[in-house]
Amino acid sequence: MNEIVQGLRVKLYADGADIDAMGPLAGDPLIAGFTTNPTLMRAAGVTDYAAFVKDLTAQITDKPISFEVFADDFDEMERQAHSLAAIADNVYVKIPITNTAGTSAAPLMARLAEAGVKVNATALMTHDQVREVAGALAGGPPAVVSVFAGRIADAGIDPIPVMAEAATILSPHPELELLWASPREVLNVLQADQAGCDIITCTPALLSKLSGFGRDLTEFSLATVKMFRDDAVASNYDF
Repeated sequence: MNEIVQGLRVKLYADGADIDAMGPLAGDPLIAGFTTNPTLMRAAGVTDYAAFVKDLTAQITDKPISFEVFADDFDEMERQAHSLAAIADNVYVKIPITNTAGTSAAPLMARLAEAGVKVNATALMTHDQVREVAGALAGGPPAVVSVFAGRIADAGIDPIPVMAEAATILSPHPELELLWASPREVLNVLQADQAGCDIITCTPALLSKLSGFGRDLTEFSLATVKMFRDDAVASNYDF
């Protein structure tokens, strides 16, 4: 394993919904947990939510795995959350920071935490949201606070100071882990580590690039030149 990767404090969670790809990662010591969401599931062709959850939890038994509720009504969200949590002890239930009307889900998160459900608060982007979630989940069972750093960057805002401040907000609560969500490039792994995040999610594409950390740039440049040349020759280009 790459020495830089070995030295990371931040934990790597595999993000996806392809069971054939996720199952084998359960035994990978580099992977500390798993996350998915309805958008990833739809893209992967998942049509039976319950079957997907049961199949994945049968393969991943000793690492945290987060599944998201899909209701928009808080009562139904709560019912789904308890049903998901009952499937396996390693299940975290993803609750969005608001419903689609923009109403805060913090009261629901507080009820779930009081009932012993491990919550993954998701889709956060502001410090006020982090404070609100911390107030709802502090003192309860282990929980994850997922701040969507990649989408913050998509808005033209540097996510690094945002995540560093979020880590400071959560620091009095060791039961709450800060997750850097929606990374856009493998450099985000190092940035999440430096910002004090506890977890970063990685797609298979990003995980495959971790071995490149510390690569000699002159050699990398030459490899890139050779790649362009090989593709040009293979395409039989003429001018």
